[in-house]
Amino acid sequence: MTILLFSLTIFAQTTISGKVVDEKGKPVSGANIFIEGTYDGASSSESGDFSFTTTTTGNQTLVVSFLIYETLRTVIDVENFKNKTIKLRESVTSLDAVVITAGTFEAGDKARVSVLKPLDIVTTAGSAGNIIAALQTLPGTQTVGEDGRLFVRGGEANETQTFVDGIRVAQPYGAFTNNLPTRGRFSPFLFSGIAYSTGGYSAEYGEALSSVLLLNTQDDPDQNKTEISLMTVGLGIGNTQKWAKSSLSVNASYLNLAPYQAAIPQNLDWNSPFQSLSGETVYRYNFNNGILKLYAAFDASKFDINQENINTPEKIRVDLNNNNFYLNSSYKGVFGSNWQITTGLSYGYSNNKINLDSDKVANDENAAHMKFKLRKSFSERVKLSFGADYFVTQFNEDFNESSGPVITNGYDSNIAAVYTEADIFFSKKWAAKVGIRASNNDLLKETAISPRISFAYKMAKNSQFSFAYGDFTQTPSAENIKYSNNNQFESEKASHYILNFQYNKNGKTFRAETYYKDYRDLVKFDTKTAQYNSVFSNSGSGYAKGLDLFWRDGKSIKNLEYWVSYSYIDTERNYKNFSSQVTPSFVADHSLSIVTKYFITNWKSQIGFTNSYSSGRPYNNPNEVKFMNGKTKSFNSLSFNWAYLLSLQKILYFSVSNILGTKNVFGYEYANNPDNTGFYNRKEIIPTADRFFFVGFFWTISNDKKDNQLRNL
Repeated sequence: MTILLFSLTIFAQTTISGKVVDEKGKPVSGANIFIEGTYDGASSSESGDFSFTTTTTGNQTLVVSFLIYETLRTVIDVENFKNKTIKLRESVTSLDAVVITAGTFEAGDKARVSVLKPLDIVTTAGSAGNIIAALQTLPGTQTVGEDGRLFVRGGEANETQTFVDGIRVAQPYGAFTNNLPTRGRFSPFLFSGIAYSTGGYSAEYGEALSSVLLLNTQDDPDQNKTEISLMTVGLGIGNTQKWAKSSLSVNASYLNLAPYQAAIPQNLDWNSPFQSLSGETVYRYNFNNGILKLYAAFDASKFDINQENINTPEKIRVDLNNNNFYLNSSYKGVFGSNWQITTGLSYGYSNNKINLDSDKVANDENAAHMKFKLRKSFSERVKLSFGADYFVTQFNEDFNESSGPVITNGYDSNIAAVYTEADIFFSKKWAAKVGIRASNNDLLKETAISPRISFAYKMAKNSQFSFAYGDFTQTPSAENIKYSNNNQFESEKASHYILNFQYNKNGKTFRAETYYKDYRDLVKFDTKTAQYNSVFSNSGSGYAKGLDLFWRDGKSIKNLEYWVSYSYIDTERNYKNFSSQVTPSFVADHSLSIVTKYFITNWKSQIGFTNSYSSGRPYNNPNEVKFMNGKTKSFNSLSFNWAYLLSLQKILYFSVSNILGTKNVFGYEYANNPDNTGFYNRKEIIPTADRFFFVGFFWTISNDKKDNQLRNL
């Protein structure tokens, strides 16, 4: 009898029952309900009801899951769990969940909300494979043709910082001189994604008043391949090798503009054309729980030019040699219970040797960045990040005037920063990102606290609003801070307010964004240019406000993709040696870009057009009483490109910028002194050439015999 009672106790079964509903009380059909660690369970019916038996006893973990809802784990008393109601919350990680988009454009296959695809970055007509030129077709940017760098929402180019895999690039642009544009250093084909911020960016990043540009290298190439490029401006070669857990990509290029300049009339007097030898490599190793990347790039370039100057009867000879090296190591992985780690180190070195007639300038910069970041996912709804940065910059410059002594200037700066940021998903419709950054600059002897906050609300399935606010600080530029031995500078500051609306459905994207930026503590000086005997102060101020619009459509017309960007900006500054608060010379009130790409399958071709327009930019005319009262004529440039598939892996590519030969004027250079009649003479600042032609042959050799370089053109 005792044995029988014991057996009945062992095999006794208890019935568990209840109903599964959503947050509104509606039944959830097809949910899986089971006791963790057992096979005891059931699925909910159309009415949400469920019932099953179990041999377990006491307290057990009940698991309830369904595709679009958060998985629920709850401890129950098995004997007393009958006719209970279980409420599931919608998952906030589903594809249609809200995403904060204020102030951010993303391009890449992994982007949740992407306004550009990876192919777009370099197939845009007129970009000539330059990431920066492609980004200038997006709203919020300014086309400053005599400079070539990225100007964002009333900010100067040095107010945008560039990061590779989260690690800062101190010298992201090639060599340049006055009114001779530069371009980005990086080859686009090594990067799988780009995030371009027009403001209000994360607390993870600092030392940028206006924006950040985030470049992410490929995690894992798909196959072994070799890429060969033969171009009118030079040649290039790249190779990728892939193994079980690691891969290596290497590319090198040589550019020489002599053939191009011989064929195309130039607006400048070249002694020796631009030449450069550059290369990049990325090594990747996949551990069980993370990936290690080593990225290295070098660039050696030079040119020799005679530049006209309104203040000298003879042209000024500018002979420039630049050498640059960049090394970046990063690791990203997971450990423990939902912990992520990101850490890395970068080092950048830049050396310039410039001969200005008989005067000589030599400068070098050593810059390093150390980064450590941890991220913990407490649940689908709460994720916390915190980390630290350390920036080291050493800059030295010698100016050897032919008739005077050598003047040495420079600075050593060490910046330590810590930050924390929380991503909070209240529901599929509501999300917030709240963070704060604290940094200490030993050169400026100051500590800055910078709060950041963003909200997003999904008002319908395909549309949402976002809002972002943030305070941002940045060390004054090297042109000013190198004279810090004689002056005590402060960080320049800006506050951003951004309101964004985005609609995304079936290959169509619309964005509208309005913003306001308040600038404080900008650097001012009392001489024509910043120099060793200038009197500096941080008494400058300014503002920028405007509206950015973006529309992209890749579905309405077969084989046609296009986007339209429009920007309006109202901005004024009182900084540098300005006598009053006015609009800076690099700002155009209105900017419009139209980019089209059409695929002609019968011709095995892709053709593209880009038209860039901007209204006149201000300039100061000393013949007028009012400061910065002049306006250039409008800028307009129509560019065209054509990629023809000779075979599956061979492409013939042709492009021409400013195909109509529009005579654009970027501004004017005025004489320092008036002539005998009291009139200040001037000369135009114009492009180096009215048009730029490019022809290239691109051949890919890969395992599958299908891959090609169309994405790189």
